[in-house]
Amino acid sequence: MFSDKIYGFYDSLRPPKGLPEGVGTLFPQGNPAIMKLVKAFLDKFYSDNNPRTLILGINPGRFGAGTTGINFTASRQLTQYCAIKNDIKQQSELSAEFIYEVILDYGGVSRFYSDFFLSSVCPLGFVKDGKNMNYYDDRRLQEALTPFIVGCINKQYEWNFNRNSCICIGGEKNYKFLSSLNEKHGWFKTIRALPHPRFIQQYRRKQKAGYIKEYLEALNAAKGKI
Repeated sequence: MFSDKIYGFYDSLRPPKGLPEGVGTLFPQGNPAIMKLVKAFLDKFYSDNNPRTLILGINPGRFGAGTTGINFTASRQLTQYCAIKNDIKQQSELSAEFIYEVILDYGGVSRFYSDFFLSSVCPLGFVKDGKNMNYYDDRRLQEALTPFIVGCINKQYEWNFNRNSCICIGGEKNYKFLSSLNEKHGWFKTIRALPHPRFIQQYRRKQKAGYIKEYLEALNAAKGKI
């Protein structure tokens, strides 16, 4: 089952060593209570062996996957849309709000998760001075994480994913880094970049409908290439 493979992957994650001084790791997978929620989510939406397209974000943030263990899903979305009860403080994040608008317009959580898997280039998140940090914000961090990232993508690549097309969330630095790795390792024939939801929510909210349309076009195009 897809759910067993994904759960095994998250259960085996360990914070990488040798990170720059002052950089902390978000590691909700080390909490048994969070892993129960992850299992409930996976059992609900991934208890099959159907092919899916991989969507790779940057890395988890404090209020989304860095708390719930589920990519682009804060505790509020986990309760409201996925109908998975949890004892986490009910909060949201901008990226999760946008992604779930896209999911609803695509046809709802069941249809979306039957066609796609939301992951990240780096499956663990980072903080510095109490704030979210992207893996590419510090060149030393990116270099230290590269072997870990390649290993994680290799493991996921072994699953039943669409190898013709991958979607990258994060249109500049994330896409550039993922593309460079893809040239070396040949994971996907094409990678389509999409602007990051947080950028849209913070700086382009008035144009949100157009960005949702762009996301839906990318989803439907990728679905057609499985």
